[in-house]
Amino acid sequence: MGEDPRTPHRVFLRSAYSRSGSFGTHPFPVRHALHNLQSEAESRPDPFIRRTTPQALDSSRQEVASLLHVPKNEVVLVKNATTGVHTILHNLGLKKGDAVVYFDTVYGAVERMLFSSVEMTSMALKKVKYRLPLHPEELVTKFVDAVRAARDEGLNVRAAVFETIVSMPGVRFPFERLVEVCRAEGVLSLIDGAHGIGHIPLDLGTLQPDFFTSNCHKWLYTPRGCAVLYVPLRHQHLIRTTLPTSWGYIPAPDSPSTGASTMQTAGGGKSAFESLFEFVATTDDTPYLCIPAAMKFRRETCGGDERIFTYLEELANEAADIVAGELGTEVMQEPGIKHWKESLLRKCGMTTVRLPIPIQDGTDISPDAGKKRVCMPLPADEVPGVCRWMQDTLVDEYDTFLPVFPHGGWLWARLSAQVYLEKKDFEWVAPILKDLCERVGKKSQPEAKL
Repeated sequence: MGEDPRTPHRVFLRSAYSRSGSFGTHPFPVRHALHNLQSEAESRPDPFIRRTTPQALDSSRQEVASLLHVPKNEVVLVKNATTGVHTILHNLGLKKGDAVVYFDTVYGAVERMLFSSVEMTSMALKKVKYRLPLHPEELVTKFVDAVRAARDEGLNVRAAVFETIVSMPGVRFPFERLVEVCRAEGVLSLIDGAHGIGHIPLDLGTLQPDFFTSNCHKWLYTPRGCAVLYVPLRHQHLIRTTLPTSWGYIPAPDSPSTGASTMQTAGGGKSAFESLFEFVATTDDTPYLCIPAAMKFRRETCGGDERIFTYLEELANEAADIVAGELGTEVMQEPGIKHWKESLLRKCGMTTVRLPIPIQDGTDISPDAGKKRVCMPLPADEVPGVCRWMQDTLVDEYDTFLPVFPHGGWLWARLSAQVYLEKKDFEWVAPILKDLCERVGKKSQPEAKL
């Protein structure tokens, strides 16, 4: 994004070949803001937690609310998107006979949380199974079929969980269409936008999902952990507790009475929903308060949100074509697409490239038999070790990282653009990835390492 000394290349904490798609990172100006806040908190803990934090939270909430095009009183902050999803589902009072629909490519931690919820509530889960790549409208059809099939079983489909951008494979999800369909079907839409805010344009005021959560530490450049949770006014009566339950708990009408909160902020005119999330146990919430510094960095150093969105999308897709060209494979996109700009799946700052390594995962790969490969299909029990070896080698030998994972009968690698990366960074990593694939094909590494 330019060669001026103040450009993002020179002010981020990590090296030029690093990436922040997994856990996020932040630039030096935000780190300085974080350290100053932490120093202030340790100097005077009680005034900072009881007085400074509630006021500073309001400033942070206003920043993210403006970016999402919603009122401030509809957004609060939580530690991460998984916490956001769990908080909503926990408050819905799910019970036996209720069902939640989700998708095959759900984030692993969220799926485990859903399994745990089944154990706790006896609710039912319905998974929409599919294999990428396919056209987004096919996903929508599969979703509607799953909802109606669940109802045919006598289940009450309460909610659907889906992403803005899937973690692995890294593709944009048709979340806008799914919100529309949920509304038509009378199903609550819960968007796990872990890779959303700061990454792609989001207008929740127009879209009007029922619930939305997104990590600020992945693409908005705040420290970890920091995420926004959006609950429109029409649903705030449903949300009565945080995770863990803390001082803001809103008891049911027939619950035993509780004493006044010792953490209640004097004045301010905040709703019960806003106060609920203001103090949740004793944790370091200073990352929440760094949102204004992150937004200032985006405006003053990066040229603003729209420029960032455009840069990420263009770089990610140029990078994917570079890497796929080096490997002799292809980028994950809808069938029949001639240029990446025609693809919805590629309309974001993450892309997914097929590696020439087939796997035996029970998927029929016979239609892909003519695709380039460097080895015979890997047995399923060898796949985790190969993925781990490739990722470890990228870190240990090249000081970089790319997620490598199985999907639909092949191994794939996910690429993430960032404001501090350029095409030359992906031109550098492409032959490295090719070499690793060839080393897997030749089994040149000891079996213990593979």
